[in-house]
Order: sequence, then C-alpha cells, then structure tokens
Amino acid sequence: MTDEKLTQEQADEKQINDAFQELLDRYLESKHRKKVEIITKAFNFAKQAHKGVRRRSGEPYILHPIAVARIACVEIGLGSTSICSALLHDVVEDTDYTVEDIENLFGPKIAQIVDGLTKISGGIFGDRASAQAENFKKLLLTMNDDIRVILIKIADRLHNMRTLGSMLPSKQYKIAGETLYIYAPLANRLGLNRIKTELEDLSFKYEHPETYKEIQDKLQATQAERESVFTEFTTPIRAQLDKMKIPYRILARVKSPYSIWNKMQTKHITFEEIYDILAVRIIFTPRNEEEELNDCFDIYVAISKIYKPHPDRLRDWVSHPKANGYQALHVTLMSNKGQWIEVQIRSERMNDVAEQGFAAHWKYKEGGGSEDEGELSKWLKTIKEILDDPQPDALDFLDTIKLNLFASEIFVFTPKGEIKTMPQNCTALDFAFSIHTFLGSHCIGAKVNHKLVPLSHKLQSGDQVEILTSKSQKVQPSWINFATTAKAKAKIQAILKREKKEMQQKGEDMLTDFFHQENLPSNDENIKKLCNLHHVKNYDELTLNIGQGIFSLGEADKNELKEKPSPTNWKKYISFAFGGTSKNKQEEKQAEQPALNIDKKKIIKLTPDAIQKNYILADCCKPIPGDDVLGYIDDNNRIVIHKRQCPIAAQLKTSFGNRLLAVEWETGKALNFPVNVYIKGIDGIGVLNQVTQVISQQLNVNIHKLNIESNDGIFEGRIQLYVHDVDDVNTICTNLKKINHIKKVTRIENFEDTIAD
Repeated sequence: MTDEKLTQEQADEKQINDAFQELLDRYLESKHRKKVEIITKAFNFAKQAHKGVRRRSGEPYILHPIAVARIACVEIGLGSTSICSALLHDVVEDTDYTVEDIENLFGPKIAQIVDGLTKISGGIFGDRASAQAENFKKLLLTMNDDIRVILIKIADRLHNMRTLGSMLPSKQYKIAGETLYIYAPLANRLGLNRIKTELEDLSFKYEHPETYKEIQDKLQATQAERESVFTEFTTPIRAQLDKMKIPYRILARVKSPYSIWNKMQTKHITFEEIYDILAVRIIFTPRNEEEELNDCFDIYVAISKIYKPHPDRLRDWVSHPKANGYQALHVTLMSNKGQWIEVQIRSERMNDVAEQGFAAHWKYKEGGGSEDEGELSKWLKTIKEILDDPQPDALDFLDTIKLNLFASEIFVFTPKGEIKTMPQNCTALDFAFSIHTFLGSHCIGAKVNHKLVPLSHKLQSGDQVEILTSKSQKVQPSWINFATTAKAKAKIQAILKREKKEMQQKGEDMLTDFFHQENLPSNDENIKKLCNLHHVKNYDELTLNIGQGIFSLGEADKNELKEKPSPTNWKKYISFAFGGTSKNKQEEKQAEQPALNIDKKKIIKLTPDAIQKNYILADCCKPIPGDDVLGYIDDNNRIVIHKRQCPIAAQLKTSFGNRLLAVEWETGKALNFPVNVYIKGIDGIGVLNQVTQVISQQLNVNIHKLNIESNDGIFEGRIQLYVHDVDDVNTICTNLKKINHIKKVTRIENFEDTIAD
C-alpha cells in the first residue's frame, strides 16, 4: 500500500514539476525581464502551502495556480509580478498564511494584488442574496488600485471554466451564468477578445449542451465549403497585396458557436440564414510606424477595386479606436458569388491589442505605475464615481455597470469641436451628464447639429451636441427611463434620492407641528389613521406626500383623529402592530432556509405529477418540456422553473447561485403546455387555410388563439397552441415552413412579441 502511495506521490510530483517547467519556458520566451528566481520562490511557497490538497477533479490543487499563472503569462501577456500573484492567489484564502507573510517574502506589490484577489473571492459561493454582485463591486474597487487584479481574476475564471466538467450540474449553471453575466463582458471591456470568446463558448457549452453540439456539427459540416469560398475570395486580394510589397498574412475568422447562437436567438433566424459566419482578416507589417494608418487605407482602397464595398458598412476604428483599445478597419465586400464578406484590416500591433487588450500595450514601470491608458482610465473613473454614490441594491449596480461593459461606441463633438466617446444608443441627457453633473441636472434640451431636440433624442456618430440649461430646471423622475449610461443613471438616482429625503424631512416637520398645534400625541395609532385616510401605505409615503404638497393636513384630519377608535379598528391596529411582525419573522426564517427535502446534489426530475403539484413554470420565459431549464427556490420555498437563457435566470445565477437546482424533464406526452408561434410571409388566397390544415389536421394540435394581419401584400401572424414539448413545436415550425408563401416561422415567448427583421 505504501509503495502505491509513493508512486502516486511521485507521479503527482512529476506532473507538478512538468507543469511549472512549461510555465517557466513560456515566460522565458516572452519579452519581459527574466525574473525566474522570484517566480520559482513563489511556486515553492504555494506548493508547500497547498501540499496534500486536491481539486474536485482529483488532481493536486497546486496545478490550478500554475494553470492560472500560465494563462496570465501566455494568453494575457503579463510579467513576473502577475505570475507570482497568480501562483499565490489562493494561499491567503485557503491556508493559514496571511497577506503580511506574503508581503515579508515577496514585497508590497505582490501582496497588494494577492490581497485584492482574496477580497474578491471571499464567499464566491456565498449564501447571501447578492454575494456575487457584492464581489463584483469589490472587484471593481480593486481595479482602481491595480488592473492586474482583474486580469488574474479573469485568468482564474477561464481555468475554472475549462475544468467545469467535474462540478455538480447546479454549480455548473451558477458558474456559467455568472461568467456570461460578469466575466465575459469584463474581458471584452479590457480588450481580451480571445478570452471573451472562449468564456462565452464554455458557458454556452454547459448551459445548452445539445444546441452547442448541433452548432459545432453544422460548422464542421460546412467547413469545406467555407474553405473554398475563402480561397476563391482571397486569391485576387493576395495578388494585389503582393504587388504593393507590404508583408502580410490572411486568416479566416469563423464566428464562435456562442455568437452564432446569440444571433439565431435575437434575430429569430436559423443557422443557414447567418451570412457572416466567415470573415477575412488581413494582418500586415507596416513599412514604418508613421505609415501604419496610411497602409491600412491603401490596402482598403486596393481591395475595394477588386470587390464592391457595402456603402454603409465601413467601420473606421483606426482613426478612432474603441474604448478597449481595439483598432482595425472593417469593410464589407460583395464576393463574386453574390455574398457579403467582412474584411478586417489590422497591423501586427493592432492584432496584438485586439487579442490581448490593454495588457499588450502595458509595460509596468518599476513603481508599478503604467503608461497613459486613456480610455481605460476614463472607464475606471466612471466606475469610481458610481461606487462613490452607493446604491442600495447591489443588483441595480451590476446592471448599471453592465450597460457600459458591452456598449459599442459612437463619437460625438462638443460645440467647440472636441471629440467625445459615448456608448451607442446614448441620449442627449447622457451626453450632458458625461460632461458635468451640474450640466446634466439643469439641462432642458439640446441642439444637435444646430437643431433643437428633446433630452431623450438618441445621438448618432458624428453629431455635434450643444446642451441647453436653465437654473430653475430640476432632475425629473421620468429621466431615468431614457438615460442609458451608467454614469447618468447613477447620478439621477442619487439626486432623486437626496430630494426625496429632503421632502420627507419637510413633511415630517409639518406633521410634528400639526400634532403639536392640535395637542395630539404623535403615536403609531394616529399615524395609522392618517395613512388610512389618505390611502397611503406607510409613514414614509405619508411624510413624502405632505412634504411635496400632494395633500395638506386640515379639518378632515382633525375629525379623523379626534374621534374615538371603534373596537374593530382597535383589533386591526393590534394585528398590525404585533401580528404582522411575527409573520414577517416567520417569512424571513423561511426564506433563509432552502426548500425542504431537496438534495441539491441530485438532478430533480420534472414528472407530470410533480409539475402540477410542486413546481411553478416561470411566466417570464414560459418553459416547456425539451427546453434547457433550471430550478430556483424562491423566497416562499417554491421551486420556479426557468429557461436557462431567460434574462431573469441570468440574474438569479449571478445573485442567488446557492438556490439553483439542476432539473430535467420527464413528462412524456401527458401534459399540454401553451406555446406562441410567429409566422410571416407573402399574402395570398388560402394561406390561412393551409396554416390551420397543417396544425389541426396533419398534426392534430389544438389552436387556442390566432391573430393575422396583412399589410402591403405581407402578412404577420401569431398563433397560440397547446403542445406536449419542444419536439412538437419544431415539427409544427418545420411543416409550416413547407407552405410556399411562408418565409419565417419562429417560437416567441409572449403572444404580442414583435420580431425585428
């Protein structure tokens, strides 16, 4: 037995040393200063600290920090400080060593980064409601101190996603959901394009395994066809570039499975209808640094002589880089086969920035500072401002930040001609707040390109915007509906909150004076009477309404208060004061405990009997058998079933990960579920008849609701049917598509949903 143990230990030792040696080799290949000594010291320290501990997959724990360090070094391009921090990132959290120990051994910089990483992961599977959202807040706070914290955190998450297979299914949904919700957008914002794509694909693979496999198979099946299109399309381009004597390489960029699925979902189209699965990337080495921009446009001119460019699809991120540092020239050309193909033109430097993001143009100085980061500093500054105005709900905060994580940029000009980068779909109001809070809170309108527009006017790239203000203007509650940037929303909410408090204080003073004048006690009973009289829910609402002058305290109030309470009112009052609170306590207790008799480690089967008795099918996404779903234990101890891609489920995965359950359908054909189908096509005599025949006669399905409208020879229809499962829906859609005049058939969640073309 001892020999076996020994051989296992020797095998582990070899595996660990090989992994570390590979990390060192890759580090030595990089352009960083060679600080092998400190990296080896960090490795030996971490190895000793994690000795004997194994991961869930059974491998020695130390392999995880080594893998994270390798990602930080090879895939993000970081140097020795980050590699050491990555090797040590779990030491403080999982062992008895402290941040002080690390500072004594490795210096303050590494200790600060490890401390930042430890703070974030505290309670990663926390039991508190929005533990994850709170963690995200901490993460952004540490970002202000040192961006390397977040880069290592992303590397840590990427390795966890790569090894997610050994986790329980309910944990898989939680981690995959969190990754899509927080980490992929963050990687995108930091320009880590390759990592963002991999995180999205891995999340997609665990959340929708069958769909993922289907898309992979289709990509595989169409690969040969894509390769021949690529070769045919690029041959004349190569000939032209050879003549120009610019060193170059041409690559095919294939859309990732997640991007394809996302497009299929948002545009309601099939795999076959996505035309931009293939894009072409031209990466060149400029003749010299000054000529880089000119070379880009020379290549564009040369290739647009071969193929006709799409007039509205030239994207110039060379002159105006994206906020995450991305630079390239995107042009869409018409191939000889009558197919639009996007061509991305970048220099080798731009390509590095596109793949590695800010890390590519960051050379850390001795003091740990960095070169001018321009756009990133601006973004961090915005986050800092939002964090300075703390919002009561961590989830609101998450959503606010998310607004700015994924936004595409537009460029607008101030009246003096200065250029400002703003998120796409932003309004004149957002622009006002981006310049100054005072300007935002007093603006009454704007002039865009010298024309008067309302504050809700959406800005376009290239607009020149002048904000009009008035000292008497105040922030209006309705503004929150059309503010789109995180900064504007946060500022408006903070100002409204402050004003509300002031009004409540004013109302409170007026109420106290009223009681004083009438010689009445200011007790709960009298306040309850006034609330009932004015039909308001509670004391806060009462004082707010008095402060705002919505109603004033007068004769009616005096009469109400000076009458003696009737016995029935008295009873009500007692139950209100005492009974209510104990009930709330019970509810709180109930909410704290997860649902009864449920083994979260097992996959729960959704049988017909269980669905009717124990589970609630979420109204937001209306899941039916065959959909990828998960269970969620709500505050009242009921289990709600959501589709995994439902936006509400995405929030739950991030905030209440510990309440998620893995569930599986086992319904057979026993139950019927309502489902909505949208159809669109060319109007003709008898089309409706054909539709009803296919559904009712051929497939024997009951139509519950039907709505068809025809406009200019095009008809749109919505049908509500009762089906057993997703297979039924797919059969119906396939058969309806066979009808000549019908061009589009897709399942929609709500009967009234509109479908964008």
